[in-house]
Amino acid sequence: MFNRALGASRYLIIVAVVGSLLAATTLIIYGGLEAAQLVAKTIGDAEVSRKGAKAIALEFIEIVDLFLLGTVFYIVALGLYELFIDQEVRLPEWLTIKTLDDLKDKLVAVVIVVLGVLFLGQVVSWDGQRDLLGFGAAIALVVAALTYFLTAKSNDKSKDNQPES
Repeated sequence: MFNRALGASRYLIIVAVVGSLLAATTLIIYGGLEAAQLVAKTIGDAEVSRKGAKAIALEFIEIVDLFLLGTVFYIVALGLYELFIDQEVRLPEWLTIKTLDDLKDKLVAVVIVVLGVLFLGQVVSWDGQRDLLGFGAAIALVVAALTYFLTAKSNDKSKDNQPES
């Protein structure tokens, strides 16, 4: 009886799946609305100066950041659903998640891209006053650590898959 109840408790993850899916949907819809608003505002403004174009580019970078964050939540929702509820979800091969490590790998890859976009946004909006070097170095360290994490894990997996001589 206890084993059956414990096994069924995996369905509690559906709360995390629904929450992540709602977060993804909200961010993507909000990003789409922001993009449409920005396009309408830009088309309506006949005079766009260089500074104005730079500001518009920055706003679009921020919108892309929203889409990327929405993608992170979407991948979390799909991954948790695949891992705990139903492994037979029809997804492209590159999005198939069989283990918690697969989910972590995909998330780390997207986080690296989000950090890159975040830094790009700071560079585009740089006023010459703030210290971008420290900010960039911090992001570079995080990206380097995450990249090391991914490569070390993939090296361990390749060693495990090699036949012993």
